[in-house]
Amino acid sequence: MEPNRVQLPLLIGWPGTSNRHPASNRWVSTLNAQASKIQDYGIIGDCRSAALISARGSLDWLCWPRFDSPSIFAALLDNEKGGFWRIAPTGHFEVKRSYVENTNVLETRFSCPQGDATLTDLIPVASEEHKRNLLWPTHELLRQVRCTRGEIEIEVVFHPRAKYGSSCVRLKKLQGIGLRMDVGRGAYWLRSSAPLTIRDDHARLTIALKQDEMLQFSLSYAEESPAVLPLLGEDVEHRIERSVSWWREWAARCTYRGPYQRALVRSALTLKLLAYAPSGAIVAAATTSLPEVLGGDLNWDYRYCWLRDASFTVRALLGLGYREEAGSFIDWLLLATHITQPELRVLYDLYGGLAPREHSLQHLSGYLGSRPVRIGNGAREQLQLDIYGEVINAAYFYARHGGKLEGAMQKALIGFGREVAAKWDHPDEGIWEPRSGRRNNTNSRLMCWVALDRLLELAKSGNFGAAPVELFQRERENIRHQLQSRAWNQQLQSYVSVLDGDEVDATLLLIPWYGFENAGSERMRSTSQRVRRRLGAGDGLLYRYPRTPPEGAFGICSFWLAEYLALGGGSLEQASAQFDNALKHQNDLGLFSEEIIPGTGDAVGNFPQAFTHVGVISAALTLQEQADKIRATQGRE
Repeated sequence: MEPNRVQLPLLIGWPGTSNRHPASNRWVSTLNAQASKIQDYGIIGDCRSAALISARGSLDWLCWPRFDSPSIFAALLDNEKGGFWRIAPTGHFEVKRSYVENTNVLETRFSCPQGDATLTDLIPVASEEHKRNLLWPTHELLRQVRCTRGEIEIEVVFHPRAKYGSSCVRLKKLQGIGLRMDVGRGAYWLRSSAPLTIRDDHARLTIALKQDEMLQFSLSYAEESPAVLPLLGEDVEHRIERSVSWWREWAARCTYRGPYQRALVRSALTLKLLAYAPSGAIVAAATTSLPEVLGGDLNWDYRYCWLRDASFTVRALLGLGYREEAGSFIDWLLLATHITQPELRVLYDLYGGLAPREHSLQHLSGYLGSRPVRIGNGAREQLQLDIYGEVINAAYFYARHGGKLEGAMQKALIGFGREVAAKWDHPDEGIWEPRSGRRNNTNSRLMCWVALDRLLELAKSGNFGAAPVELFQRERENIRHQLQSRAWNQQLQSYVSVLDGDEVDATLLLIPWYGFENAGSERMRSTSQRVRRRLGAGDGLLYRYPRTPPEGAFGICSFWLAEYLALGGGSLEQASAQFDNALKHQNDLGLFSEEIIPGTGDAVGNFPQAFTHVGVISAALTLQEQADKIRATQGRE
């Protein structure tokens, strides 16, 4: 039972205008001059937006009200101009951090010679009923620091910057309420248990805390008046406890009970955090323009829903028992594609609209000087035929796990199949989205085969509309014949990444997973050997394709190799060893980026990356399935 409360949150109205003024960043920039490595960040969120917080206690990335909204803190992409909110001890300190078990509530423990403190960061979550009954703000971020030993001096620097750091934010102190910042159509409110001193467009506080003393901060945002400003004190503790319970209840639904449960639950929690609850869309990552090559220009905006990545995610969550999340995506998919059916776009915004056109933010220096910083994504104009296979395969898995495909969804899937039957032999950009033109990509042909194969399986159920079975059967066999003849290089004794080509990429390891060929076949064994020789980066890592100069090793590819070995391309012991090696490249919080730099282990690319966490789940499930099969066989003997 929720305890009775004698106070209610504040309701504040405001005009929707703002005044801006220039201010020097000289003093502020020196406090955040040291850039954090990508793997030094943790993520918090509420399935609507997310924040990244460094191991130094600096909140360096937050976009409100949605994942793809303009940032209010973006020091991640420019230390001086982006804006940040730092809470940390003065002087030297050591750090240990973790999530509260089975949650997305982050704890950073600072240790100094004279004392220790714990910083708790979260974006509160609760059921919709709780939010209505308790007058929760629409968007809120909580930060609480408590001294746990001795005495410790804490410094707080609050420096928001609007519109990806392009605009200063005027801070206004309201007596008894806190700080208010008007930005565009809305307003931010910062409430604190100790007053901050305003200096131009930033505020600061330095305070000594003794054991059991604490500071609390509530940052909220709203675009409607009146705004809900929640209380501090015990009320903050209640919101933390409720959020911990909410995440733990969700995590407890995971059906996996194998040796990698901790890693799978963390990956599932990360994927859940990246799912946009109001619509069911799943973003590829929470960030934009974190570089694939440090100092290079391979910097992309991943805060949208790629049908491929989301379909992979649905498949992974279904394997863990999360059918509700899968169903939400299936519903979103039908809504998002209804205008373009039977054609599928590569990516969509959170509500199924066309993702914004790509452009660069010239005023930001980029992560460690990696420019340009991009907003929007040019891949929206590409043709990627493999997405038809991923979407249909996700729907097929959903049906296999007890989900019901309604008539409208069946009609849409059949339409996608007709589109595949008509276009499968077209060149496309494919899974890796190069900007160098279209090619006859083997993976795209494979996924077109998967699309038709899964539709035929669904048609066998006898409850799947009027599918053109003969058309799908004929074109499926045509694709198979083409792959077996033109995707196989007789001289190299390997499948290749482009028809009639001589190079390989990591997607070739997926051929057995989709059931096109047995993992233990001679063709697949020689293909996997070539892939590992050509793309191996050491320590269980793989590049996704040959590139000069090389980018980072691609995170999910290492888990693809583990799955291939488990499926019969090697032994279960080899697969487990490969999985363990790949798992070592997570950060201390269990998070993965898109890529890893071989040798140093540093993370590169957008973070955390849904695609890599999908790989963790999928590989662990495959390892478990194969182990169960071996035990069952031994039992019969």
